[in-house]
Amino acid sequence: MKILQIDKNHPLLTDQLTAAGFMIEDDFSSTYAEICEKISVYDGIIIRSRIPIDQNLLENATQLKFIARVGSGMENIDCEFAKSKGIELINSPEGNRDSVAEHVLGMLLMLMHRLQIAASEVKNGIWRREENRGDELRGKTLGVIGYGVMGKAVARRLSGFGVKVIFYDIRPDLSDEFAEQVSLEDLKKEADILSIHLPETPETLHFVNEKMISEMLKDFYLVNTARGKNVNTKDLVNALTSGKIKGACLDVLEFEKPSFENLEIVNEDLNYLLNTDNVIVTPHIAGWTVQSKKMLAQVIVDKIKAKFQPN
Repeated sequence: MKILQIDKNHPLLTDQLTAAGFMIEDDFSSTYAEICEKISVYDGIIIRSRIPIDQNLLENATQLKFIARVGSGMENIDCEFAKSKGIELINSPEGNRDSVAEHVLGMLLMLMHRLQIAASEVKNGIWRREENRGDELRGKTLGVIGYGVMGKAVARRLSGFGVKVIFYDIRPDLSDEFAEQVSLEDLKKEADILSIHLPETPETLHFVNEKMISEMLKDFYLVNTARGKNVNTKDLVNALTSGKIKGACLDVLEFEKPSFENLEIVNEDLNYLLNTDNVIVTPHIAGWTVQSKKMLAQVIVDKIKAKFQPN
């Protein structure tokens, strides 16, 4: 099988697939149009986020048997059209779930214990103790929205800190030793912290909005390491201003480019988030560790070999 890899990944991916009998061709520079012109000769394509795999490209992919995304989100792929052509869809959320879970925990501790603020003040000769009194995780209720691979990993980490974890998911019967499944209405009543773990779909666009925020019984902390468009930024800013949202940990932003490589919009709402003490913003790196780079590639290799290993 001939496979086109259009984004750089850990070298083990190419090494192991080549050793297993696959032919791998790397192309990290061709444009969308150039990929469309050459895609017809490949049996598989391995991507991250550089180029959208839309209907037009797929119509040119006359012998494509699989699309493998090194990561979890599949919004850059026309999944329904791909399925209609019998193309297998592969992703690797298992590869960076631990990285995401640790990032969630780290951001919450940094925000709630004012670590970033206090450390910066001390470096600038300011020694303030009472003003930097923290807020403990222990005894709080974490509400997870979306209990897939990432949500479960977060629940496992936070449950070890004396946090009660509840979650909402459209799939039934997912409760486990780390978290209890509840209705969305009950989650809104109980949660002190809200952690978003949703894919980007038309149904999840602005899932966190003015209406949902107003329906939360308690003032709460918000964490988003999923997709920026899950949260309505203007409504978030308004809730931060009013105090309904006590603080936010954001690894993703509504204003990111589709490739996630930078921001495509800078406006007053973004400027507010970047310049207020009770918001932590990181550049879409929750799943971005030395270990996850290797694990993401390994999961993709294992799944491709399991399904398409040459005889």
